[in-house]
Amino acid sequence: MARLLLLDDEPAVLKALCRELRDTGWQIDTFSEPQEALLALAHNAYELILSDLRMPELDGIAFLQFARQLQPDALRLLLSGDSDRESLVRAVNKAEIYRFVSKPWDAYELRGTLQTCLELQQVLAERKSLLERIQRQQAAIDAHEAYLRDMRRRHPDIFTVERSEDGAVVLPDDEAGG
Repeated sequence: MARLLLLDDEPAVLKALCRELRDTGWQIDTFSEPQEALLALAHNAYELILSDLRMPELDGIAFLQFARQLQPDALRLLLSGDSDRESLVRAVNKAEIYRFVSKPWDAYELRGTLQTCLELQQVLAERKSLLERIQRQQAAIDAHEAYLRDMRRRHPDIFTVERSEDGAVVLPDDEAGG
């Protein structure tokens, strides 16, 4: 089950978001205080973090920068009624947000955006897992190849195979056994 963190200083906005997302099956943690949300980020894993831009204590860009440090793999989204270009550029550059969600939002668009983000997050997590698996396998292959090179260097005769004209392996005569 996907876990989302929603941060907005207006409880009514959080309630409206929860109403929109109530039947998605996602676990949704809501916070109206950035410090509480940061504490939750330190103790819980989230796939998606959605933060309001304008908050009195800590703006959404700064919060999402901290969120990026605590959970770099979580996708970060910014929610705002303002479409201030400078703020959006700062959010993209400093907090590396993935998407911007405008207030008021369209319910269908909001659900679609969050679903797409969660699907992307799942693909990215699978990619990361596969990359780590490939790196472990490559390390094992490298270790086996190093062992094989060492064996060839120390015991070259066991790697020499004599073949007949038809390609069959020729076994040496066992003179001692007879």
